[in-house]
Amino acid sequence: MKEAMPVLTAGAGLHETLALLTSQLRPDANHKEDMVFLKDVFSERSLGYLMKIHEKLRQYERQSPTPVLHSASSLAENVAEELQTGPMSTEEKELLHLLTSPHLKAVLSVHDTVAQKNFDPVLPPLPDDFEDELDEESVKIVRLVKNKEPLGATIRRDEATGAVIVARIMRGGAADRSGLVHVGDELREVNGVSVIHKRPDEISQLLSQSQGSITLKIIPAIKEEDRLRESRVYMRALFDYTPLEDKATPCQEAGLPFKRGDILQVVTQDDPTWWQAKRVGDSNLRAGLIPSKQFQERRLAYRMKMGTLPNPKSPKKPASEGCDKEDCDCEGYFNGQYIAGLRRSFRLSRKDRQGSSGEDSEIGETDFLTYEEVTRYQHRSGERPRLVVLIGSLGARINELKQRVIAENPHRYAVAVPHTTRPKKPHEKDEVEYHFVTKQQFDADALNNKFIEHGEYKENQYGTSIEAIRSVQAKNKMCIVDVQPEALKRLRTGEFKPYVIFVKPRIPESRRRRSAATSPGGGEHGRLTDEDLQEMRQSAVQIDQQYGHLVDRVLIKEDSASACAELRGILERLERDSFWVPLSWMQT
Repeated sequence: MKEAMPVLTAGAGLHETLALLTSQLRPDANHKEDMVFLKDVFSERSLGYLMKIHEKLRQYERQSPTPVLHSASSLAENVAEELQTGPMSTEEKELLHLLTSPHLKAVLSVHDTVAQKNFDPVLPPLPDDFEDELDEESVKIVRLVKNKEPLGATIRRDEATGAVIVARIMRGGAADRSGLVHVGDELREVNGVSVIHKRPDEISQLLSQSQGSITLKIIPAIKEEDRLRESRVYMRALFDYTPLEDKATPCQEAGLPFKRGDILQVVTQDDPTWWQAKRVGDSNLRAGLIPSKQFQERRLAYRMKMGTLPNPKSPKKPASEGCDKEDCDCEGYFNGQYIAGLRRSFRLSRKDRQGSSGEDSEIGETDFLTYEEVTRYQHRSGERPRLVVLIGSLGARINELKQRVIAENPHRYAVAVPHTTRPKKPHEKDEVEYHFVTKQQFDADALNNKFIEHGEYKENQYGTSIEAIRSVQAKNKMCIVDVQPEALKRLRTGEFKPYVIFVKPRIPESRRRRSAATSPGGGEHGRLTDEDLQEMRQSAVQIDQQYGHLVDRVLIKEDSASACAELRGILERLERDSFWVPLSWMQT
């Protein structure tokens, strides 16, 4: 009857596996000597100890240990000297014996090396035949140590001479950190393999496959590149970029992917076509390639000329947000306090906007979305508060959100009192609810570009003026305005330093999830049809596509209470935290 095979548990260690394997070795007639040899080897006590040590090290490694001291060796020597200064007990003698043993000294020495991160490898000696091939003054032998990271250099073949030239050094890469490889150097050999007749892709593969020590034979450039200080140029990306989808990049693996809104530190702009940059906050020290502003603009201009890119000068206007009540010009009381509010319930005509909103400067010029140079800014005591601008897609009800925040703290926040041509009601006061003006005065102000936006509602003119914003800021209050997205360019100046918040309602994705919005009582959105929800989605997408690059924060409105709390938090941080703002704002 066969003996049952023992079964290993999932948590069995190496030494247990070894013991089980040894017990299963049964010498037979054909392989008796081999089986006896294996059993003797596996039965060695030293091998079992090594397996146990390996397991303990793996368990300790999972705990991510960090050294407490960097000089355990010297500490052990001090303790040994102290023990020998007087009579010793049995335990002290045993401790002295351990501290002076060569094995423990070696362990402590290794510990100190790891703790001090002294990992510099010792390179093997150069082959004797290197110096025989070329004159010492004309060749440079570079020894580098690299792990699985790229070397951090790109190459090209000189069309005139056929030589393989170092075209670019990536900041922070292995080649850059060495300080031994420069742009313009001619590459002759990689690890003793000649690259003179190899294609650039073959050379790149040879470099990428080299691990550990890598030896380059280089003819230095006649005039080596000056070592440049790291640039302090920061750019906000205004578009998404994926290097693996860019066929024009000289090296897709060296490209730096980024998203719209990312802050990039441009470390060098030596190449007019490809800049080197790092993402702010990224732990990767190596820079990557990104298309330069000029190159990206040329590409977009070409795409627009070929008809594959829409003309940004003629965007489709999103539908305006209508009032929730049939007979209302959106004035009234909120929580018992009167707050004037100019809702975007009217549509701004193209004619009016060209004449009064200050956007005629856009006509005839195309602003391609590439990069915007930025710098850090923090509000300081004594400075006028930043302007807060709310824009919203259909269903966001941003006027209600604005009014709630102001009503909670009218001493810190206020709206810009709008102008209107409608008659004043008995309970109203001029320059409190509205600036009541004649139609002639309103038209004159519009022609003089005094309004950030204006329009007509129920045959009356309404508008928000620049002076109304300045009046609020002069009282050291934070002015909160809600405008159509078209007005953003007029407001983005160093005077106002606006912080733009895009408010979007949380839109149910399916009929089942829409049940809360269509339940009796209305919920946040009231009773909505599929067409209503689709219009809300399209409105949000359209605004994001056309104006998303001007937005500092997106606020998803689940309900009025949570959105109000989030907006309050944003306003408080604006007064104490630092933010990235366009560099041009700080130079005016």
